[in-house]
Amino acid sequence: MKDLLSQSLFFGVAITLVFYLFGLLLKKHLKSALFNPILISALMIIVLLLVTDVEYDAYNNGAKYLSYLLTPTTVCLAIPLYEQISLLKSHFKAIIIGITSGVLASLSSVFALSLLFELNHVQYVTLLPKSITTAIGMKLSEELGGLVTITVAVIILTGIFGNMIADQVCKLFRIDHPIAKGIAIGSASHAVGTAKALELGEIEGAMSSLSIVVSGLMTVALITLFANLI
Repeated sequence: MKDLLSQSLFFGVAITLVFYLFGLLLKKHLKSALFNPILISALMIIVLLLVTDVEYDAYNNGAKYLSYLLTPTTVCLAIPLYEQISLLKSHFKAIIIGITSGVLASLSSVFALSLLFELNHVQYVTLLPKSITTAIGMKLSEELGGLVTITVAVIILTGIFGNMIADQVCKLFRIDHPIAKGIAIGSASHAVGTAKALELGEIEGAMSSLSIVVSGLMTVALITLFANLI
C-alpha cells in the first residue's frame, strides 16, 4: 500500500482535493466556522501520511502542482477590486490608513510577543511575515535568516484562524461597514482570510484583495526596521 501511494503521481493531488471537498461538505452540514475546509483537509492529510507511513516528499510530488494555481488565483482577486474601483477612489485615505494600521499591528504584536516569550532573533524574524501572502513571506523570511518552513506554516495557520473567526470578531467589535471589514480581514489574514471576506460580500472581498497587495508591499518596506529590534 505504501509503495502504491508513494509511486502514484496523482496521489497528492487526489487526496488533497478529496479531503478538501469533504471539509466543504462538513462545514456546510455542521454550519460552524470551526470546521474550516483547509484545516480539516490538512489534518486529514497529516493523519493519512502518518498511518500509511508515506513520506511527505512522496505526497508533495503530486500535490505541488496545485500550488501552481496560487499565482493566477491571486491575480483573479483583482476582478472584484476593479468592480469596486469607485469605492476605492472615494475612500482612499481611510483605506490606506486602515491597511497601514493593520500592518503595524501585525508587526508590533510579533515584536511584543517575542519579547514576552524571550524568542531569539531567528525565531522572531521567522514569525514577522505571518500576515502576508506566502510567496512574499517566504522570500522575506529567507532574506532575514528565518526558518522558511516554519514561516509558511505560521502564515497558513494565520490565514486559517482569520478565516474562522473574522465574522465573529467583526460582530464582537460591531464593525459593520463592508470596507472596514474587508480591510481588517485582508491585512490580518491575507488570501485565506479573503476567501471569507468574499463570502461576506463583494465590497468586503474587493477591499480584502486590495489589502493583500498593499499590506505585502508595506511589510516589505517596514520589516527590516522591525527585524533589527531583536
